[in-house]
Amino acid sequence: MANLISVQAHIDPTVSIGENVIIEEGVTIGAHSTVGNQVTIKAGTRLGANCTVSDFALLGKQPKLGKASTAGGGVLSPLTLGDGCSVGSHTVLMAGTTFGSECIVGDNAGVRERCVIGDNVIVGRSVTVENDTTIGSRTRIQSGAYVTAYVTVEEDVFIAPMVVMTNDNYMGRTEKRLKEMRGCMIRRGARVGGGVHILPGIEIGEDSFIATGSVVTRDVPAHMLVMGVPAKSVRPVAEEELLENQ
Repeated sequence: MANLISVQAHIDPTVSIGENVIIEEGVTIGAHSTVGNQVTIKAGTRLGANCTVSDFALLGKQPKLGKASTAGGGVLSPLTLGDGCSVGSHTVLMAGTTFGSECIVGDNAGVRERCVIGDNVIVGRSVTVENDTTIGSRTRIQSGAYVTAYVTVEEDVFIAPMVVMTNDNYMGRTEKRLKEMRGCMIRRGARVGGGVHILPGIEIGEDSFIATGSVVTRDVPAHMLVMGVPAKSVRPVAEEELLENQ
């Protein structure tokens, strides 16, 4: 199959485009960007300059919601990627989401609608970021992590592999859950170890440290190391490890 590129797309002449690519109307791609093979870019999507989109990626997909979904519907703004972003193979990025500059999204990752991603953010391989989530600049989310809907992650946070965040204490039952559904808040500079589980509505304090395998059932104070099931405070984070001292 040949490339199918809308005459209403705005593609800089310096852009490199692979084979079997679909680019719909209203798409904008900035200078010196590269689009791989078998890529689909849906209507209205905006890519800045020097972006790279790997083979089989799908950008700007409109969500298809189930009847019981708690995600809001409505008209979505175009997916927007800032200058210098890199999108991995087989990755799906939904409409209504905005990425800052120099972000990296790994292979097989998925980012849902109405998310706001800052500059220099890493979303690792096979990471899922659900709808209505905010991720601050320079945050790193490692392979296989699950970021549930309605989460806020501030700047300079580290999320290790296979972390799981939750937002529903009732797991889909009772109408009461709709009023109480909340993701966690992870404050600036916090570090969350591999395999940690975070319960709904938890606040993880600035520059805190969550040890590997912990289950976080209560708020974590700033600058505190916690560990265990359930996670409990152990000691303050060492001064030389605080973000302000880096």
